[in-house]
Amino acid sequence: MVFKRMMQAFGVGGPSVETVLVNPNCRPGGFLEGQVQVQGGDHPVDVEYLAVGLITRIEVESGDSEYNTDQEFHRQRLTGSFRLDAGARHDVPFRFDVPWETPITEVYGQHLHGMTMGLTTELEIARAVDKSDLDAVAVHPLPAQEKILEALLRLGFRFSRADVESGRVYGAEQQLPFYQEIEFHPPSAYASGINQLELTFIATPQRLQVVLEVDKRGGFLSEGHDSFGRFDVDYATVDRVDWAGQLDNWLRQSAQRRGLFF
Repeated sequence: MVFKRMMQAFGVGGPSVETVLVNPNCRPGGFLEGQVQVQGGDHPVDVEYLAVGLITRIEVESGDSEYNTDQEFHRQRLTGSFRLDAGARHDVPFRFDVPWETPITEVYGQHLHGMTMGLTTELEIARAVDKSDLDAVAVHPLPAQEKILEALLRLGFRFSRADVESGRVYGAEQQLPFYQEIEFHPPSAYASGINQLELTFIATPQRLQVVLEVDKRGGFLSEGHDSFGRFDVDYATVDRVDWAGQLDNWLRQSAQRRGLFF
């Protein structure tokens, strides 16, 4: 599958950049391959560098307000400086490493509502930087992430939406300055004790860190409150665990500790 984008840089007569991805689909810890084709314009220019980067939309809390912003979280310079003559063509192949903590955007062929992810191309000429628009990249879950998602679906949970929030998860091994939350609606079997379930994955090369947050319903004499659970998934043994059973057990124990039963 080939994905193309044309960017006209620096006005009429300037160089143009076309980025071609071999495949826009990837996984955390994987890579994207492609080629940036730089076409010279009407006059020669000195290019300072050519770079590509991954961008996602994050939610930032500032005081009493919240806002969304696009944040580049990984970039790779493809070239140093070079001379681009008028009308000349300069092709730059690349292999772009995708960070392990990259949020996922697709599950079972469906785009996660609320997620934005894309590759941007940056060309700098004489200290003037031109950035392209966002080109969609589809990030699919790791096999270990699929096992957890599959277990929740087997229990009857339904996808609601996902977002990326600025900040850090306490106690987690985390490199990026944000984390993803995937929200689920509970099935009827859990609805008496749970409003929603939020799932966070923080992947490393060695293991998958999983954080669950349950927004519980308030009882007759209590207010609703959140409950957290955290565990690690070993990539080598992920297939040997009954994850649906494990998650069901944790959810029930968490509810019972608060006097709620389902």
